[in-house]
Amino acid sequence: MQIVKNIERMQKIADKLREEKKIIGFVPTMGYLHSGHLNLVKLAKEKSDIVVMSIYVNPTQFGPNEDFSKYPRNFERDEKLAKEEGVDIIFYPESMYKDNLTFVNVENITKLLCGESRPTHFRGVATIVSKLFNIVKPHLAVFGQKDAQQVAVIQKMIDDLNFDIKLVLSPIIREKDGLAISSRNVNLNEKDRKNATILVESLRFIKRQIDEGNTNLKELIEQAKKMIELTPNAKLDYYSVVSYPEIRKIDKLEKKTLIALAVYFGKVRLIDNMIIGE
Repeated sequence: MQIVKNIERMQKIADKLREEKKIIGFVPTMGYLHSGHLNLVKLAKEKSDIVVMSIYVNPTQFGPNEDFSKYPRNFERDEKLAKEEGVDIIFYPESMYKDNLTFVNVENITKLLCGESRPTHFRGVATIVSKLFNIVKPHLAVFGQKDAQQVAVIQKMIDDLNFDIKLVLSPIIREKDGLAISSRNVNLNEKDRKNATILVESLRFIKRQIDEGNTNLKELIEQAKKMIELTPNAKLDYYSVVSYPEIRKIDKLEKKTLIALAVYFGKVRLIDNMIIGE
């Protein structure tokens, strides 16, 4: 496994791989790898000849009062896990930005959900992913459904900017108790970690109700919100139902509907979602 820290070197390696007709699969991460990331690697290995993983905690997708400095980092651990899973190249740049920034901004679908409470977040995501695409030059890139709005944003960017890249989607990977696996979970204290399962429990409640014929989305969302509000130390950021992947407000189920939420436990912000009608 190679570790590449220089942007120009990574581009040259990618050019050579493409000349050799190798299919490059790409897994972009911010490190502190978990089984969700490793599942992305598995998917990439199935569909490509060479798997490149990037590890870079991107400052432009964090707001001024968010957890950039506290985001967990452990490159030695990440390197070991990536090697064991069969990653061929880790792209591990020290910096990705110069003084004068050009931003990539995807309109409309970034206004709701995480975009409403984190107005500069998806600008940072779209910018770093477009830069990584131009550096790694992959044929396909693998992303997880846990960040469903991010997936929609990146797919829109791929389409609108004519990136010749296929986006491959991995389902949400969960702990045994149902909590969606996230690098931020390690920052939860014992009580909050136990209580955090309310996110998936509320989503499963909605799904059961819909399966039983109750499609009053406004009523179901209000009941799910109460479940969060009654949970100790839980502070709701949003609980919303939108069309997918358009991310627009809806009053009734559509062909593909996203139910998504974000909740704070102290300063730790967790997200989860469910897509109905896939």
